[in-house]
Amino acid sequence: MFVLIWASFFLCKRVSNAETGTSQQCIGEYCITLSETLTAEAGLCVVIPCSFTTAVGFTPKHIVWYKCEAYSSCIYDDEIIFHSKNNIRVQYGFEGRVSLLEPDIRQNNCSIIINDLKESDSGLYRIRVNGELNRREDGFASIQRTTVSVEGLSQKPRVKIPTLTEGQQATLTCVAPGLCSGSVPEITWTWRGAGGTESYITGSSTSFRTKTLTAFTQRHISTLTFNSSAEHHNTNVTCKIRFTGEKTTEEGSTLKVNYVKEVNITGGTNVKEGETLNLICSVESFPPSLIMWSKLGSDITLHNDTGSATLSIINATTEHSGQYVCTAKHMNNILQENIDITVMSARVKHCGSYSTVLPWIVAGVSLTLNAFCITYIWFLWNSRKKVNLHQEERTYMSLQKADVSPDYDVLAQHIN
Repeated sequence: MFVLIWASFFLCKRVSNAETGTSQQCIGEYCITLSETLTAEAGLCVVIPCSFTTAVGFTPKHIVWYKCEAYSSCIYDDEIIFHSKNNIRVQYGFEGRVSLLEPDIRQNNCSIIINDLKESDSGLYRIRVNGELNRREDGFASIQRTTVSVEGLSQKPRVKIPTLTEGQQATLTCVAPGLCSGSVPEITWTWRGAGGTESYITGSSTSFRTKTLTAFTQRHISTLTFNSSAEHHNTNVTCKIRFTGEKTTEEGSTLKVNYVKEVNITGGTNVKEGETLNLICSVESFPPSLIMWSKLGSDITLHNDTGSATLSIINATTEHSGQYVCTAKHMNNILQENIDITVMSARVKHCGSYSTVLPWIVAGVSLTLNAFCITYIWFLWNSRKKVNLHQEERTYMSLQKADVSPDYDVLAQHIN
């Protein structure tokens, strides 16, 4: 039988603190201070702050918490969700989810933490302190009840991304929301590349750890380690948390990787005098590189821009011929590419159109060649005629000489 008779409401004193959202209810020297309303999210946890004071001679023995509906008085055994006496049966679904923040009841701390929250945990909560007064069982309970509202999970994990540089190892960190000591959440990493399909970063590794802050508060952390490359730039990485009861939340971040590719120069390098030359120098990089054009041996910058720069030479002359340098500055790196430009002299033009004069030149050359050939043939023919005449004269002279030669007489003698 309770010594404190709660039906005597005229003896009850209630003081509310708007700043802290708590109220203190007292009957004589027995007081309970607790929160009036609390809001929490499914999958996480909620702490109901509670403290009490008693009269001299009262020894607290057990803390009992009830959950009930608005129409109930919250005093029945089937409404108990926590009892510091371990062998007491509690409501279905609350087993192992409710704990005292301070197990030593003599510290007058009746605060509890409820882990792995569900929407069905919304309702009214009431505290009772059981003990002994002058060696007789006694106890007191709060008249005011705490209203707990459990909403859908909206908190997101915190993703920490360091500076990423191509070719260097990087570690991303994901911290789960809440500081609860209930079930350990499942943390997974996914990567969405340029194709838009979720996958995992090749060659990556993950680790998980739980950091204990207090006896009833923990921080759950997962890390993702991989080698950064230009392929990862502007892609999305997502950290997904899955709590008990299939409650999930996730947070995505876009990766920014510092990288630089080779210098690329496009455009023609040979032009004629009077024409315009355009050369484009570009460098794929992040952050964008500063591109500068200059002529070899000169400190004058002809043109500069970010990402790409165009070298334009209007009305080119032979003096513009030479070697030009494209310089790209990317963070602490400097890249250069040289290219030779040639400006060709224009041909000297005679009066009239060159296309009109050309046929006459061809005709003149052809006529000259024909006259030369005719003259040469005539010369050969005359030379050959003189040679034949001299040969005949020699033959006749030889015959005349044969008629008077004695040798020839012998050769001509008739043999009988």
